[in-house]
Amino acid sequence: MADEIKQNTPPASNPAATPAPAPAPAARNFTRQNDGFRPMRKGFGGGRRGETNDGFETKLLDLARVTRVTGGGKRMSFRAVVVSGDKKSKIGIGIDKGKDVSQAIEKATTRAKKNMLNVVIVDGTIPHQVEAKYGPAVILLKPQKKGRGLVAGGAVRTICDLAGIQNISSKILSGSKNKLNNARATMEALRKLKVKQ
Repeated sequence: MADEIKQNTPPASNPAATPAPAPAPAARNFTRQNDGFRPMRKGFGGGRRGETNDGFETKLLDLARVTRVTGGGKRMSFRAVVVSGDKKSKIGIGIDKGKDVSQAIEKATTRAKKNMLNVVIVDGTIPHQVEAKYGPAVILLKPQKKGRGLVAGGAVRTICDLAGIQNISSKILSGSKNKLNNARATMEALRKLKVKQ
């Protein structure tokens, strides 16, 4: 009877011979690509608000809701005017439309970075007086001595600040209150600057 019990009892399992279960893989963030999945980069999408990873700072100058009338009715969209600069003599302005505010700002920022202008800056100010006209807007820019600061307002101040100009005096000679036209006139004035020989 004892022999039968021994035969029916299964052999004792050897813990050393049993393979240990594989450890669970560490959790990782993945992003979808056309060729499958790949790990996300560290620090992706960081930076302060208004400042991107490439060193350019952007500011929203104007946002307007515009309407296009078609045969099927009215189509609403948003128009954004964005100024982008690195405060080291590079400045650009972008105007674009989108179905919502975020899309319009994103498209305008991309366009601003494509249309960059190198501004001539001498000792923190412009080399000479310049005047420019765009549509009804007329802008006058004058150089200033060190310590005077930005004597400008509205779109002119924003553009000069992001361009890296520290001392300047400006005057809007026209009665135009349109921020877009004033910004374009300011860009035309900065484009006319030349280094004195």
